[in-house]
Amino acid sequence: MSEKTLNKSEFNFLSTKPGIQLIKAGTYDKKELNAVLGNPELKSQIIDVPVTSRENALSVGFYSMQKTTDSFDFNYEFLEVKVIVRGNIVVSDKEGNKYVGEVGDVFIFNPGTVVTFEGESDGDAIYTAHRLPEPLFM
Repeated sequence: MSEKTLNKSEFNFLSTKPGIQLIKAGTYDKKELNAVLGNPELKSQIIDVPVTSRENALSVGFYSMQKTTDSFDFNYEFLEVKVIVRGNIVVSDKEGNKYVGEVGDVFIFNPGTVVTFEGESDGDAIYTAHRLPEPLFM
């Protein structure tokens, strides 16, 4: 997470009143992670969207990665559930266990987990996370 501190009043939350909301594909532009993480060889994109400001903040997002020779680590300080919707996403843990998520598979990343996103495949995922959006990914 970035060092910038945000509070709940700085977001336009999706969940503000009763009803149904549909987010159409392409509504949000993804951020290039190579620029955000300072790794020009990285080929991944992400967008965070704030859903609710209630006691247990919830964000939803879209994540894409393309095959590359690089990988990157991400420290999950929160619960995140990621569903693979296209291709494969390959991750590993600090013990070296490798997990290959395929279309329809669900990753659950628990707080206190460091995940390495391996650059060996192409894939897209949607996710929900119990946190406010990451400012760098908006």
